[in-house]
Amino acid sequence: MNFPDLKEARKRTKEKVNILYDKYLIPYEVKNIGVGKKYSVLTYGCQMNVHDSENISGIMEELGYSREENYENSDIVIINTCAIRENAHNKVIGILGRIKHLKEINNNLIVIFCGCMAQEESITNMIYEKYPWVDIVIGTHNIYEIPLSLKKVLESEKQSISVYSIEGDIIENLPIKRDSKYKAWVNIQYGCDKFCSYCIVPYTRGKQRSRMPEDIIEEVKGLKEKGYREVTLLGQNVTAYGKDLEKGYTMANLLENISKTGIDRIRFVTSHPWDFSDDMIEVIARYDNIMPYIHLPIQSGSDDILKKMNRRYTVEEYKELFYKLKKKIPGVSITTDIIVGFPNETSSDFEKTLAVYDELKFDLAYTFIYSPREGTPASFIKDEISIEEKEERLYKLNQKVNEYAKIANQKYLHKIVPVLIEGFSDKNGKVMGYTDTMKLVNIEADESYIGKIVPVFITDVKTWSMEGVVKVD
Repeated sequence: MNFPDLKEARKRTKEKVNILYDKYLIPYEVKNIGVGKKYSVLTYGCQMNVHDSENISGIMEELGYSREENYENSDIVIINTCAIRENAHNKVIGILGRIKHLKEINNNLIVIFCGCMAQEESITNMIYEKYPWVDIVIGTHNIYEIPLSLKKVLESEKQSISVYSIEGDIIENLPIKRDSKYKAWVNIQYGCDKFCSYCIVPYTRGKQRSRMPEDIIEEVKGLKEKGYREVTLLGQNVTAYGKDLEKGYTMANLLENISKTGIDRIRFVTSHPWDFSDDMIEVIARYDNIMPYIHLPIQSGSDDILKKMNRRYTVEEYKELFYKLKKKIPGVSITTDIIVGFPNETSSDFEKTLAVYDELKFDLAYTFIYSPREGTPASFIKDEISIEEKEERLYKLNQKVNEYAKIANQKYLHKIVPVLIEGFSDKNGKVMGYTDTMKLVNIEADESYIGKIVPVFITDVKTWSMEGVVKVD
């Protein structure tokens, strides 16, 4: 067995990253093991986790399993976890309790626990000590070993723990079962070296390592040939793409080359303000198929808190970048992330965050109460702020988020905007999709429009979405 080690996960060396094209293998003993059986993947967390689950689904289907949406009816349940916030931890612990009940009823049920929580030393130790019925624990670095872990468990009937606290390699050619026929996630890098003081990601995902540009471009070309209309380039810090390649090849170069494939829409997440270059801005502004939507986390409006967070920029530097994006990219939509209640955030610090929000008027913000992550520098800070105070601050901030989100949407009322229609809306008789600026639109249209980019006339706007009709000539 291999258990994670937080001290090892912190290490960063100059060792070369291996790019492996033939690491994924299916042992002969488990080929077609899933024929006639069902699997479910329960996914928690960010877009990277969602895309990991697409790879996991690809692996399971190569083993012969078929997808089952209701995990209670499955022969194998995979829990793909997130470690960023306490809320995600709690959800996973809750689902483990429900799956334990299923395991008691069906002893043949196989349970796999993977993702970022598996990379946490305390969590994997807890699984080993308190959840021996979990068959496989596997980390973020080696999901390609799921077939091998299945083989071990079936042969030994013992729990298998295979989690590596390493800097990581790049594993190419994993199978994939995509959730959409029109939009695709494309990894461009893995890991992170920023070490923000509150963040567990550098420990759970390893060091920053960029995929080779030719592999990314070929993947996008293949998606275009299959009829995909949109790709989202993924990484923990996509704006730093290429820095570790030592080729002088940057995110700006990658965006330009992907734009030249002719794919209809290109997006990317998540950006760190520190690495957002003028070259990137110029490329985004130059190419119409790079969407005018930027997610740019600020996290706090206080320089003191930003310094404690180890964010490596000031509020003024962030604002300078924000206004540059607004000036140079026509109609750009900018969203952000904000953490309230960072240890010992003062009332003055929080008021500065509100003031920055009033000034920048983001299209939307994803807001969170600070969650201490075990082993991160911030987790060792004694915190004097009560949870009641943190909740009050979050409420005040969200009032502003809602106010400015509605104002941002008002600009689209009675305008025609391009929308990629993705599927059926939750509202009866409607379809849904997103504008180029990432606005959700519910549309009066039939299913023949699904998968198409169409002009939509906006008839009504709300805080979180808009209503529209297809504009036909």
